[in-house]
Amino acid sequence: MVRGRRPRAAGGHPWVYRTEVAGIEGEFEPGDIVEVLDSRGRFLGRGYINPASQIMVRIMTRNRDESIDRDFFLRRIREALDYRKKVVRNTNSYRVVFTEADFIPGLVVDRFGDYLALQTLTLGIERHKETIIDVLRELVSPAGIYERNDVSVRGLEGLPLQTGFIGDEFNTVVEILENGRSFEVDLAGGQKTGYFLDQRENRLALEYLCDGARVLDCFCHTGTFSVYASGFGAREVHGIDISGPALSMASKNAARNGVEGVCAFREGNSFDELRAMERAGEKFDVIILDPPAFTKSKRALEGAVRGYKEINLRAMKLLNPGGFLLTCSCSYHMSEELFIEVLGNAALDAGRLVRMAEVRRQARDHPMLLGSPETYYLKCVILQVI
Repeated sequence: MVRGRRPRAAGGHPWVYRTEVAGIEGEFEPGDIVEVLDSRGRFLGRGYINPASQIMVRIMTRNRDESIDRDFFLRRIREALDYRKKVVRNTNSYRVVFTEADFIPGLVVDRFGDYLALQTLTLGIERHKETIIDVLRELVSPAGIYERNDVSVRGLEGLPLQTGFIGDEFNTVVEILENGRSFEVDLAGGQKTGYFLDQRENRLALEYLCDGARVLDCFCHTGTFSVYASGFGAREVHGIDISGPALSMASKNAARNGVEGVCAFREGNSFDELRAMERAGEKFDVIILDPPAFTKSKRALEGAVRGYKEINLRAMKLLNPGGFLLTCSCSYHMSEELFIEVLGNAALDAGRLVRMAEVRRQARDHPMLLGSPETYYLKCVILQVI
């Protein structure tokens, strides 16, 4: 039973925190499906329970008569695929299932060409993993599946971190197609499940910024923003990342798209490199900032604010008058409102006049559930520095 006159779960939020639970009736095992009731005994939903997690219950269905069985996962995943058929264009790679936003909390499935990457992030979903794999094979018929359960949230659920092949082994470096471009993706060694699918539509925003431009791409990873910038007419693109293996793949991606003569990649800490370039008097027409999440908890938000302000302030100082900054935050805890406030403070301290051209979000295959603000995590802001 959930405490409060109007608990969040009644408004569509799929989580019930441990602190919201007023009482539990009956016996259960961690991962079991339980019913969630409000303080008046009214039904709110059915979901799986894990007392070891701060999120004690994750709601799977609002239908009291709906069983959580193979047919349930078949329906949910088929509906998720049908949605992608409507909203995804010009690529053979996309997020098939996005956890709560596809009404399967704790499950992430990404498609990379003929292959799938799988994450079962919670105990309740882990218990159904074999069923989910069976359904994916029926609906998608992948050439192979790779498990990327190496994320820290599994530890909070009492689950081990693990990666590996599900079924037959295959070469985990696969080719994907995206908006007329070709990229290599390493399902085993790349960030997240191998590639940042959520930035697909934001990369296209470079089209009106880069013609004839000198571009700096910080935190460039495997060079996707750099390749797009080059294809949109940049005269030179400088990519920086701290990961040598990611930069090796970035160079390959530039070559496979015929822009190796435009792109130059180097290993380095983007914070340090931005300061060094400022001291050297470097100037750019476009700067791209797509850093990893600086905070994964509310407690670390203050430090994240300082980090975002620092890199954006340095970037603004490096831009020519009239230049553009495409800057991102991929943390839910950094709200859109706060991110824009940080950018405003960075502009003030940089002594630059800045105007906002556009605010963008994560790609459409990462939908945002209105009842769950946590599903809105990626902010992408395009600024012009005067």
